[in-house]
Amino acid sequence: MATPDIDELFEVKNSFYIGNFQHCINEAQKLQPSTPELRLERDVFLYRSLIGQRKYGVVQSEIKPSAPAPLQALKLLARYLQSPENRSTVVSELESQLSGNVDLTNTALLIVAATIYCHEENYEGALRVLNQSDALECRALMVQTYLKMERPDAARKELKTLQEKDDDATLTQMAQAWTHIATGGEKLQDAYYIFQELMDKNSSTPVLLNGQAVCFLGQAKHEEAEGALQEALDKDPNNPDTLINLMVLAHHTDKPQEVASRYLAQLRDDHKTHKFVEDIKMKEEEFNRLVKQYAS
Repeated sequence: MATPDIDELFEVKNSFYIGNFQHCINEAQKLQPSTPELRLERDVFLYRSLIGQRKYGVVQSEIKPSAPAPLQALKLLARYLQSPENRSTVVSELESQLSGNVDLTNTALLIVAATIYCHEENYEGALRVLNQSDALECRALMVQTYLKMERPDAARKELKTLQEKDDDATLTQMAQAWTHIATGGEKLQDAYYIFQELMDKNSSTPVLLNGQAVCFLGQAKHEEAEGALQEALDKDPNNPDTLINLMVLAHHTDKPQEVASRYLAQLRDDHKTHKFVEDIKMKEEEFNRLVKQYAS
């Protein structure tokens, strides 16, 4: 029988949090948890890792209509991410679910809702959903959301709550690193050390390597940034954060224009709906409009 103090899913969850999706899937497939609740939670992290690998079709085909509510929430997220043209429909379905009596123990639904709202840039909506739960991951996502809103003071306040709940948790450590990056200056080195410690304890992943690369870029340590990004690229050649950071590095180091253009072309091909790509497209359209206006 399992010891109550031991988290049977620690390795599965921890691998997911640091972005080691394949290891999470491998561990989840090997694991036979002791209760139905833990088996469901295992499946939640397995499908979240498949979403992390952008295997949206697999998630949708494997999660049947009879599957439990947390898995249905993940199916909704997979639909949202796979089909940009259907996003408004998915958002309507989500809001319909949230307008009823929401089961606040269904953390997967709250995380999915907040993730979709953040994609929609409805940050207030994301915070409203997340604030209903004391789950560590919901609070960590609140820190991330405040940082997206450029509200570092609110992020620091929420981080303090996380630290009081579990200072040693991977999610707390990562939230602290994100907040240090947003603060900048001397805190960039502190963030670097957090990412390094997580790598030493676990393994290097594109998520952690990109975190370090951003620290290096903020300190103008371009050679170190390039090393971290090349390692991240080896692990996942299509990771959008890696490609964006490589573009930034190319500009900072005066590399030929075609280097940055190549990364942008790859982003356009593989991540058409990424906010970075959509922002560039908007700026290009605005520029072309102004050119036509002044040419006429």
